[in-house]
Amino acid sequence: METKNADLSSLKIDRSNKEEINSSKKNIFITLGIILLIITGYFIIYSFLGSSVEIKLTTAIIQKPGQSSASLTASGYVVAQRKAAIASKGTGRLIYLGVVEGDQVKKNQIIGRLEDNDIVAQLDQAKANLGLQEAGLTDVRNTLTRQKDLYSKGLSSQQEFDLAQSNYNKTMASIDVAKAGIRAAEVAMENTLIRAPFDGTVLTKNAEIGEIVAPFGGSTTSKTAVVTIADMKSLLVEADVSESNIEKIKPDQDCEIILDAFPEKSYQGYVFKIVPTADRSKATVLVKVGFKNYDSRVLPEMSAKVNFFTQKIDESIAEQKPVLIIPNSAIRNENGKSYIFKVEADKAKKIEVTIGQKFGDFVEVVSGLSSGEQIIDSLTDKIIDGSEVKLAN
Repeated sequence: METKNADLSSLKIDRSNKEEINSSKKNIFITLGIILLIITGYFIIYSFLGSSVEIKLTTAIIQKPGQSSASLTASGYVVAQRKAAIASKGTGRLIYLGVVEGDQVKKNQIIGRLEDNDIVAQLDQAKANLGLQEAGLTDVRNTLTRQKDLYSKGLSSQQEFDLAQSNYNKTMASIDVAKAGIRAAEVAMENTLIRAPFDGTVLTKNAEIGEIVAPFGGSTTSKTAVVTIADMKSLLVEADVSESNIEKIKPDQDCEIILDAFPEKSYQGYVFKIVPTADRSKATVLVKVGFKNYDSRVLPEMSAKVNFFTQKIDESIAEQKPVLIIPNSAIRNENGKSYIFKVEADKAKKIEVTIGQKFGDFVEVVSGLSSGEQIIDSLTDKIIDGSEVKLAN
């Protein structure tokens, strides 16, 4: 009976705590989902708006349309093939310098002179010695003549005749020594004069009046070369051509020379000489390109570009006017207008330009851009006005 009357309510399962646990778990999952959505959204927005676009730059250059037919282009410098650093053969203080940079000089023209007081004294001494020896020549000559006459008549001994002959020979030898001394002094005098070895133009002046000049630079304060001159009629362009492209170069091949200082002007040239050796450090071969004609704007040490043509240059190509060109891939066309992108403060800046003719993979820019300016190449949809950009490694 006691068993039947027992309270079975204590055996009932309490489900209220379980519902609370399920609710807590649900809230945690919701919170994690929201956080995950926020993080994903942040990265998506950052990838589209905050990341920098990698770009490559290209340079707007001035070039003739016909240069596209050039088989090879090389860079080099204008060099005078006849050039000399002029120094004196003597040592002394420079007391006269008659030229400055840019002056024209003629062969054997005196352009400088060293102090020569000591050489003048040596020359005077040598001339005085010659006069002394010549003064005694008359006496020994007369004595020899008399002894020769007496000896022939048997009135003089052999010893007296030989002595007269010996004195005469000594006097003649002394005269020769005195003359040699004069010539030596004259040569030393000539060595104080600095002359131009050929017709040319003074490029640099290396010494000033009052400085010590020595042929081999005897001290740290002495000068060797007084001036440097060059024959402006011997100008060539020395260009380095890669070993892998040297087979494209032939003697007398037509070329076009464009000075970096005057890109709007070109000069017709030809392959003058291919130097038969290579530079192992640069893997290049030196090619000398001669001018068919040039003007006063061409100066030694100017940088230049040389276009080598496989065929004879057509007159129409030679007379073409250079134009400003950029790659087609650097142009974006929108609504009938053309745009390029520059980089300013690590951001792309959209600029409208006017384009002209197309030349293969390049296009002429008529306005809106200048030679030498760098713009973004290989434009993509990610590159827009104001987007952050960085150079590709």
